[in-house]
Amino acid sequence: MEKKGIRKTIAIACGGDSLEHDVSMRSAAGIKGFLDKSLYEPYLVEIHAGRWEAIMEDGSRKSVDRNDFSFENEQGVRLRPDFCYITIHGTPGEDGILQGYLDLIGMPYSTCNVLVEAMTYDKFVLNNYMRSLGVAVADSLIIKRGHAGEASDEDIISRIGLPCFVKPASGGSSFGTTKVKSAEELRSAINLALEDGEEAMVEAFMQGTEITCGCYKTRRGAHVLPVTEVVPENEFFDYDAKYNGQVSEITPARISARLTERVQQLTSLLYDILGCHGIIRIDYIVTAGEKINLLEINTTPGMTATSFIPQQVKAAGLDISDVLTEIIEDTLPS
Repeated sequence: MEKKGIRKTIAIACGGDSLEHDVSMRSAAGIKGFLDKSLYEPYLVEIHAGRWEAIMEDGSRKSVDRNDFSFENEQGVRLRPDFCYITIHGTPGEDGILQGYLDLIGMPYSTCNVLVEAMTYDKFVLNNYMRSLGVAVADSLIIKRGHAGEASDEDIISRIGLPCFVKPASGGSSFGTTKVKSAEELRSAINLALEDGEEAMVEAFMQGTEITCGCYKTRRGAHVLPVTEVVPENEFFDYDAKYNGQVSEITPARISARLTERVQQLTSLLYDILGCHGIIRIDYIVTAGEKINLLEINTTPGMTATSFIPQQVKAAGLDISDVLTEIIEDTLPS
């Protein structure tokens, strides 16, 4: 990228009000470390519990003016960021709320738009939309808070089968997710999922190989990253597997070249169909006969040094700093 004399101010929006707050803070630290400091002056902006605060290098905090997303730096100079890199996992950064605010104040940002964020955040809505396009997804049903008793355990099991997964319909950290193996476990799993959200999703179990593939596209070109195979130590890719290292992540995945190509082609196609922007990561499970089933689409994927996307970027022979620069410069006004 061409170096410019005046550094742009980058706000890295992080934190959020979901159970993934701490994970988001780690991703934000990763992004701050990856950014080219000759081009950008980054500040973490934590949004949490009604507070919007920019974090200075000395750890002090400055209140953010929500009229224009501006804040004062250590020298008392008021800054209005040129760009917002959103790395909130959960609300309000992964469900479209923050994107709507940034659209209103005219600030460019790193992720998909409001509609795409809202759709991909709700797993049940996303899966049913994908099914309408011919994409393979697990069968599922939704149970709303306050109406959990309207479907009997027998009806649910008859429809979905056992084992099955019960999870909050929105979110992505595996908090509140249970693998249900018997009818006796179903109701407590539904209640647990409803503690974390308004809707619980009951999803059919699929036996296979779990994989994930990242993608980003700019005016300079399309980049579909190598596929990673996910081998959790536990029964499924739960919170400990995702964030506490109880998993083997193999990049490139131990799958055939043809299957790899098909996964990458599908990832690129879904990126275009949805109208995505920035870096996304799509999770799949490959079942018998090399059938590719969609699990979920992550529009604000983890960005610590050991997260999937930095791993895949490295495996592709790319530099994560250059990738972030390309995305930012592609989004900023010419």
